[in-house]
Amino acid sequence: MRLGHHLTIQNGHLHIGGHDCISLARQYGTPLYVTSEDRVCEQFLSYRKALSARYPKVQVLFAAKANGNLAVMRALARLGAGADIFSSGELTLALAAGMAPEKLLFNGSSKTPADLKLAVEKGVKVSVDSLDELHQLDAAARAAGTTAKIAFRVNPALEVPTHPKIATGLATSKFGIPHREIPAAYREALACSNILSVGIHCHIGSQILDVEPFARAAEVMVRIAKEITETGVNLEFIDLGGGLGIPYHHDTDPAPTPEDYAAKVVPVFKAGVEACGITPELWVEPGRSLTADSTVLLTRVNSTKAAHKRFANVDAGFNLLIRPAMYDAYHEVIVANKADRPLTTEYTVTGPICESGDILAPDRKLPQLEAGDIIAVLDAGAYGFAMSSQYNSRPRCPEVLVRGPDAALMRRGETVGDLTSTMEQPPWQR
Repeated sequence: MRLGHHLTIQNGHLHIGGHDCISLARQYGTPLYVTSEDRVCEQFLSYRKALSARYPKVQVLFAAKANGNLAVMRALARLGAGADIFSSGELTLALAAGMAPEKLLFNGSSKTPADLKLAVEKGVKVSVDSLDELHQLDAAARAAGTTAKIAFRVNPALEVPTHPKIATGLATSKFGIPHREIPAAYREALACSNILSVGIHCHIGSQILDVEPFARAAEVMVRIAKEITETGVNLEFIDLGGGLGIPYHHDTDPAPTPEDYAAKVVPVFKAGVEACGITPELWVEPGRSLTADSTVLLTRVNSTKAAHKRFANVDAGFNLLIRPAMYDAYHEVIVANKADRPLTTEYTVTGPICESGDILAPDRKLPQLEAGDIIAVLDAGAYGFAMSSQYNSRPRCPEVLVRGPDAALMRRGETVGDLTSTMEQPPWQR
């Protein structure tokens, strides 16, 4: 199995960022998410370097939905990152992390009146998803006595090689305005008294392992940019979204890098904007490719069982990592305290949730297991804790951040008291 350079095996134990996973599990307990801040920052800087080498005006926005921990967002903010945000909560976290309002884009197909009001109040640009939303935002800006800056989200109607549940640029997607209707949408925005169109936005999907679809999306976007520029819109940015995938199957998946992405996409973008006679900023929105491989989920083997197959029953399930159950997603697993042992026995790694679909890793060759072993689920830093729940009344686990020689909690584990803290007793039950 190929491991990133931030993951090493020393004295039979898996290490992340130089820290022994077994020592971390002993100190903080399991289940436990562990994230390397250095790896997150390294990935961000690789995007910025690859893009800026080819085009002078670049802004990298972190897709905050991938990992909403404030410590992760703070580390990125200190490097100059903005954020693609999808809720008032993500907006608030991004600002708390130190991200500048002008580097945020409020995305989403179903924003509430409170969302629009907050975006106006904080001076955050909005990616408008419908004409209905446009007029609601215009009214919110008018009520606040200000002007809202917007982009329209384009649905480019592109087929992409990814799971259908995370393909967001299909013609049938709930996201965006059909690309043929975009020029008319900008004309309608020009007639709004409290709206200023400053950008254009698209996002074609997630976990895409081929850079060609991103180049095709860029072609669509610069073609539309030319049309709307001719209507009098001054585009300050063109946002091509995110979606670059990672090699979850470490030995077989292709592994496009930010350099591969930039080499394919930026020439198309650059030629297109030059043909328009404009020099907008190029915005991109990586999420998974910034944070996924920075993180492992450590989980303890509670018991093993031989039935129609061998099971390793662990203390983390789809309450903490739902991707395998939701998308049939694959995550590599390593026995962190036996990382150099031969892979002799096939196990299906299952969680503690009362659902037959609570399987983290089916049919994996591992060393002989026993209760107390620690399994590391790799590539858990994107859509891991961010999509976790308290199902079966299980408190969510802690998260630890490591940087250089240091390790510290970036989120404490929940307690049963946290589960009940928001519950109220109806008066007739008193």
